Amino acid sequence: MSGPKDQFQRARVILNSLVQGVHPKTGGELPENSIANEIDVSRAMVTAVLALDHMSARLTRRAQLPESVGKSWSGEEEQRLRDEFTAREPIQLIATKHGRTIRAIEARLEKLGLMTADQRMTANLPAGLAGQGSDK
Repeated sequence: MSGPKDQFQRARVILNSLVQGVHPKTGGELPENSIANEIDVSRAMVTAVLALDHMSARLTRRAQLPESVGKSWSGEEEQRLRDEFTAREPIQLIATKHGRTIRAIEARLEKLGLMTADQRMTANLPAGLAGQGSDK
């Protein structure tokens, strides 16, 4: 079975054909009286194409995030974080080991009282520059 991104792409191709007045399978021109040629239907299909593009881009961005983004922290993981930070491991390495963003590691260290907001590398950076977003 194909994934959502493949399904979005397939749907996009079909909708684009219909918007252009072309039968998606045969490539032939649709009859003038085809429902796909009505302006409201055409506008709705264009809107659907834009929505599919948006969702596809979102899936692409999500696939680039570390694996544990958004997952809850277990007590065991927090203890490993404490140990790694106390051993002065670099934040980037800790983030990689935990499958989380730098921002998430720093936020958790701050919550655990091991780091202050002033010590965070990501404190004053825009979200896009601060280690790929945040997670819980």
